[in-house]
Amino acid sequence: MAYTDRELLARLIQCEAGGEGEDGMRAVASVIVNRARVPYGEFFRVSQGGDVRSIMEQQGQFVCMRDSVNGRYNPQNVWNMDPEDIHYEIADWALAGNTLNAVGESLFFFNPYSEECPTYFPPGGIGVLFNRVNNHCFYTPTQKYATT
Repeated sequence: MAYTDRELLARLIQCEAGGEGEDGMRAVASVIVNRARVPYGEFFRVSQGGDVRSIMEQQGQFVCMRDSVNGRYNPQNVWNMDPEDIHYEIADWALAGNTLNAVGESLFFFNPYSEECPTYFPPGGIGVLFNRVNNHCFYTPTQKYATT
Protein backbone atom coordinates (compact mmCIF):
# COMPACT_ATOMS: atom_id res chain seq x y z
CA MET A 1 0.00 0.00 0.00
CA ALA A 2 1.35 3.41 -0.95
CA TYR A 3 1.06 5.90 1.90
CA THR A 4 0.68 9.64 1.50
CA ASP A 5 3.60 11.74 2.73
CA ARG A 6 1.53 12.62 5.80
CA GLU A 7 0.75 9.00 6.61
CA LEU A 8 4.32 7.85 6.07
CA LEU A 9 5.72 10.66 8.22
CA ALA A 10 3.22 9.96 11.03
CA ARG A 11 4.23 6.29 10.97
CA LEU A 12 7.94 7.15 10.89
CA ILE A 13 7.56 9.56 13.82
CA GLN A 14 5.72 6.93 15.85
CA CYS A 15 8.23 4.22 14.97
CA GLU A 16 11.43 6.23 15.50
CA ALA A 17 10.37 8.30 18.53
CA GLY A 18 6.96 7.15 19.77
CA GLY A 19 8.27 6.65 23.29
CA GLU A 20 10.10 9.97 23.42
CA GLY A 21 7.20 12.28 24.27
CA GLU A 22 5.98 15.17 22.17
CA ASP A 23 9.31 17.06 22.12
CA GLY A 24 11.18 13.90 21.17
CA MET A 25 8.80 13.20 18.30
CA ARG A 26 8.98 16.82 17.11
CA ALA A 27 12.77 16.65 17.29
CA VAL A 28 12.91 13.60 15.01
CA ALA A 29 10.41 15.18 12.61
CA SER A 30 12.57 18.32 12.59
CA VAL A 31 15.59 16.36 11.37
CA ILE A 32 13.54 15.13 8.41
CA VAL A 33 12.46 18.70 7.60
CA ASN A 34 16.04 19.96 8.03
CA ARG A 35 17.30 17.32 5.61
CA ALA A 36 14.75 18.38 3.02
CA ARG A 37 15.80 22.04 3.42
CA VAL A 38 19.60 21.83 3.60
CA PRO A 39 21.00 23.61 0.52
CA TYR A 40 24.09 21.42 0.02
CA GLY A 41 25.49 17.91 0.44
CA GLU A 42 23.94 14.47 0.26
CA PHE A 43 20.49 15.38 1.57
CA PHE A 44 20.19 18.28 -0.86
CA ARG A 45 20.78 15.86 -3.73
CA VAL A 46 18.41 13.27 -2.24
CA SER A 47 15.58 15.73 -1.59
CA GLN A 48 15.95 17.31 -5.03
CA GLY A 49 15.06 20.67 -3.59
CA GLY A 50 12.73 19.79 -0.72
CA ASP A 51 11.03 16.43 -1.31
CA VAL A 52 10.36 15.10 2.20
CA ARG A 53 9.32 11.68 0.89
CA SER A 54 12.71 11.17 -0.77
CA ILE A 55 14.34 11.92 2.57
CA MET A 56 12.12 9.43 4.41
CA GLU A 57 12.69 6.72 1.80
CA GLN A 58 16.44 7.21 1.40
CA GLN A 59 17.96 3.77 1.70
CA GLY A 60 19.82 3.04 4.91
CA GLN A 61 18.73 6.12 6.85
CA PHE A 62 15.91 4.99 9.13
CA VAL A 63 15.74 1.52 10.70
CA CYS A 64 11.96 1.88 10.77
CA MET A 65 11.91 2.04 6.97
CA ARG A 66 13.44 -1.45 6.73
CA ASP A 67 11.46 -4.66 6.88
CA SER A 68 14.63 -6.55 7.79
CA VAL A 69 17.82 -5.75 9.69
CA ASN A 70 20.91 -7.94 9.48
CA GLY A 71 18.92 -10.53 7.54
CA ARG A 72 16.19 -10.80 10.18
CA TYR A 73 12.63 -9.54 10.12
CA ASN A 74 12.30 -6.09 11.71
CA PRO A 75 8.94 -5.97 13.50
CA GLN A 76 9.43 -2.29 14.37
CA ASN A 77 8.81 -0.83 10.95
CA VAL A 78 6.45 1.79 9.54
CA TRP A 79 4.16 -0.85 8.05
CA ASN A 80 3.39 -2.20 11.52
CA MET A 81 2.61 1.17 13.08
CA ASP A 82 -0.87 2.42 13.93
CA PRO A 83 -0.47 6.19 14.30
CA GLU A 84 -2.59 8.14 16.73
CA ASP A 85 -3.79 11.75 16.51
CA ILE A 86 -0.56 13.10 18.07
CA HIS A 87 1.56 11.50 15.33
CA TYR A 88 -0.58 13.07 12.60
CA GLU A 89 -0.53 16.44 14.39
CA ILE A 90 3.27 16.39 14.51
CA ALA A 91 3.46 15.22 10.89
CA ASP A 92 1.21 18.13 9.85
CA TRP A 93 3.33 20.53 11.92
CA ALA A 94 6.52 19.30 10.25
CA LEU A 95 5.07 19.23 6.73
CA ALA A 96 4.08 22.88 7.27
CA GLY A 97 7.82 23.58 7.63
CA ASN A 98 8.09 23.85 11.39
CA THR A 99 11.10 22.65 13.37
CA LEU A 100 11.98 22.39 17.05
CA ASN A 101 14.52 25.00 18.20
CA ALA A 102 16.08 22.43 20.55
CA VAL A 103 17.61 20.60 17.59
CA GLY A 104 18.60 23.66 15.56
CA GLU A 105 19.67 22.64 12.06
CA SER A 106 20.49 19.06 13.04
CA LEU A 107 20.61 16.55 10.19
CA PHE A 108 21.30 13.44 12.26
CA PHE A 109 19.96 11.78 15.38
CA PHE A 110 21.05 8.75 17.31
CA ASN A 111 19.93 6.87 20.42
CA PRO A 112 23.16 5.76 22.11
CA TYR A 113 21.33 3.72 24.78
CA SER A 114 23.55 5.39 27.37
CA GLU A 115 23.79 8.66 29.26
CA GLU A 116 26.58 9.94 27.01
CA CYS A 117 26.25 11.20 23.47
CA PRO A 118 29.27 10.64 21.23
CA THR A 119 30.78 13.93 20.06
CA TYR A 120 30.47 12.96 16.39
CA PHE A 121 27.81 11.01 14.53
CA PRO A 122 27.64 9.38 12.08
CA PRO A 123 31.12 7.88 12.02
CA GLY A 124 33.51 9.94 9.93
CA GLY A 125 32.82 13.27 11.60
CA ILE A 126 30.06 14.67 9.39
CA GLY A 127 27.85 15.56 12.35
CA VAL A 128 28.82 17.16 15.67
CA LEU A 129 26.74 16.97 18.85
CA PHE A 130 24.27 19.84 19.17
CA ASN A 131 21.84 18.73 21.89
CA ARG A 132 20.11 15.80 23.49
CA VAL A 133 16.32 15.53 23.60
CA ASN A 134 15.21 12.68 25.84
CA ASN A 135 17.00 9.53 24.63
CA HIS A 136 18.16 10.87 21.28
CA CYS A 137 21.32 12.85 20.55
CA PHE A 138 21.09 15.41 17.72
CA TYR A 139 23.94 16.44 15.43
CA THR A 140 24.49 19.43 13.16
CA PRO A 141 26.57 19.10 10.01
CA THR A 142 30.32 19.74 10.07
CA GLN A 143 32.42 21.00 7.16
CA LYS A 144 32.90 17.36 6.14
CA TYR A 145 29.15 17.01 5.49
CA ALA A 146 29.40 19.56 2.68
CA THR A 147 31.56 17.11 0.72
CA THR A 148 29.06 14.25 0.97
